[in-house]
Amino acid sequence: SQVMFCLYDIDSHSTQLSDHDFLGQFESTIGELVSRRRVEAPLAKSPRRDSTIIITCIELQHCKEILQMQLCGSQLDKKDFLGKSDPYFEVSKPLTPVVDSSSSDLLRAQWTLVYRSAVVRKNLNPTWQPTQLKLSQMCNGNKSLILRWDCIDWNKRMKHSHIGTFYASVADILREYENSNSRGATSGAGARFQLLSRRKKPAGYLVFNRLELLIEDSFVDYIQGGCELLFTVGIDFTASNGNPATPQSLHYIDPSGRLNQYELAITSVGEIVQDYDFRRAFPSFGFGARVPPRGDVNHCFPLTFNDSNPYCAGLAGLLQAYRSCLRSVTLYGPTNFSPIIRHVMQLAQANQSGKQYFVLLIITDGIITDFYETKLSIIEASRLPMSIIIVGVGREDFSAMEELDADNKRLQIGGMIAEADIVQFVPLRDFFRADNPNELSKSALTKAVLEELPDQLCQWMRKRGIKAGPPVERSQPVLQQPQQQLVGPPAFDPMLAAPMLNASAPPPYYGP
Repeated sequence: SQVMFCLYDIDSHSTQLSDHDFLGQFESTIGELVSRRRVEAPLAKSPRRDSTIIITCIELQHCKEILQMQLCGSQLDKKDFLGKSDPYFEVSKPLTPVVDSSSSDLLRAQWTLVYRSAVVRKNLNPTWQPTQLKLSQMCNGNKSLILRWDCIDWNKRMKHSHIGTFYASVADILREYENSNSRGATSGAGARFQLLSRRKKPAGYLVFNRLELLIEDSFVDYIQGGCELLFTVGIDFTASNGNPATPQSLHYIDPSGRLNQYELAITSVGEIVQDYDFRRAFPSFGFGARVPPRGDVNHCFPLTFNDSNPYCAGLAGLLQAYRSCLRSVTLYGPTNFSPIIRHVMQLAQANQSGKQYFVLLIITDGIITDFYETKLSIIEASRLPMSIIIVGVGREDFSAMEELDADNKRLQIGGMIAEADIVQFVPLRDFFRADNPNELSKSALTKAVLEELPDQLCQWMRKRGIKAGPPVERSQPVLQQPQQQLVGPPAFDPMLAAPMLNASAPPPYYGP
């Protein structure tokens, strides 16, 4: 997101900026400010040539707070006629702030679900699994915000039955938990809150028997602590895109300068990610085309046609390489993802210190041909510091992609289960403006594409006990060359590692 700072010399109590002296302005992006932490830059349009602005970006503490808790039920009402209840609980927050549990505002409030627990079968004194909730999501970072806690009886064939409800803020719960400990309560007694049925009758208790407020390193902490996002692009050059010489093709280069769907996806996503990739040089590959000089089908060829240096200088260089490549290759097929995924996996395998995190953007128009191999690659990649963003262009049926974007269920092949969800799939067609079908809503697209990336990075770091370092001055990190080939089907010829280049040249590419 773009942000502009305008500086004025205030000379009076007037609220009109035009009544004050304009000193200059500075325009940047949120990504650049976050990643660099401290920015010193000249002011534009300033009456003085030597005017500068210094901006320091610091994340608010409450954005990093996490509530770790374990709840149990006590003496819950029995709702099943022939057996015990099957209880679960939900946490909801109000759409408009409510900070007084006795307020009539609770009755008028509209609620949105924050968390739903698993069901514990046939138990009136259940203990649910521990969970962690971010305060930024749970209560918008406001510990005084009143939350609604519902206990519900799950039913297989009928509507679920309400057991009881209580209202309490995070501050209320923390205070009661602390008081229970200070009173010398027996171990495990915790903070008890009485549930009331819809008829205001006692319906048992929800008990917080474990509760801790944690502060964990955030995405901003890792980026400012020296972690760099390394952005790789994979572009679909299969024949299903259509003849690039015709306007109907998804690869058609419009002489008027209007971007095609591949170019829109590259620029929209790249404009955000490039702020976190301090090299601003992107290794970029194509797949599914016949490549010169012999015309062999290749599923992981550099757009530069230089195996030892597939880097493109910034987004402008990437677009230029893409357009030049279109004039040199023959669109063919099939649509294989696994070669380029395994290519990035080898880099991620060799760089697991937490200083680099790899982001692979795949732009495609069709259904994956090597679906099994792609699933297997993603499952293996889920243990590495990498995320995969798939942008679908055109009007094809992308329903199979939803399986790869495993938001609700981890990817699995036999006994192999993905460690985490590392794939985000976005169909580009969903982001064209309703009032102008030829114009893309870039802000909505970038939000959807990058929505899961911060959590994916943080999750990988935390599972390996990697803490964010202190804020650092940026220097170009050095990647280590992979020492061995990853297990998996050989899908492309290994690329040679580039020799060290001078400081003014693009950074070397250490491919497998």
